[in-house]
Amino acid sequence: MFAGHFGLAAAVKAKSPEAPLWALMLSTQLLDVVFVPLYLSGVETIVPVAENGYGEILIHADYSHSLVGAFLFALFTGLLAGRFWGKRGGFVITLVVFSHWLLDLLVHRADLPILPGNFWDLPLLGFGLWRFPAVSILLESILITIGFILYFRSIVSGTEHKNKVLAITASIILGILLVLSLITYVLGAP
Repeated sequence: MFAGHFGLAAAVKAKSPEAPLWALMLSTQLLDVVFVPLYLSGVETIVPVAENGYGEILIHADYSHSLVGAFLFALFTGLLAGRFWGKRGGFVITLVVFSHWLLDLLVHRADLPILPGNFWDLPLLGFGLWRFPAVSILLESILITIGFILYFRSIVSGTEHKNKVLAITASIILGILLVLSLITYVLGAP
């Protein structure tokens, strides 16, 4: 669920002009950004469950993608964002960061721990839609389509006449990038 996260950020931007698009895009991927150094250091791992393909992995992200860890990352990031973009902007950023975990819950196999470090060996969570690539791709396609449409409409309706061509061009480029991110993820997933 890589492109779907970005699609959600574009949709949120349409309704939350106080938060910059770059901050929403980063926020929606923040848990994965935290995952990278933990993965590179061997603290968190990825294990293939099949040869190759879309979502054919089991992720052991016991810190970055735990339910409580995601909530704490979201809360901390939202508090920080609130200093720059006000109370509403901070709240929006909090929700966008946490949305990553919620969307991952839909597609991940049962590999999302409740507590950081999977303390107490509580049940792992995940509905496993990745086992059904067509359904997963459809879900992500819907998210990027809705995100693009809402973002495009907000840009077109909220831009002064002299900047309208630039704004429309930028939103079309964003839409193309959203589609390309889905295609490259589906075709090039580990």
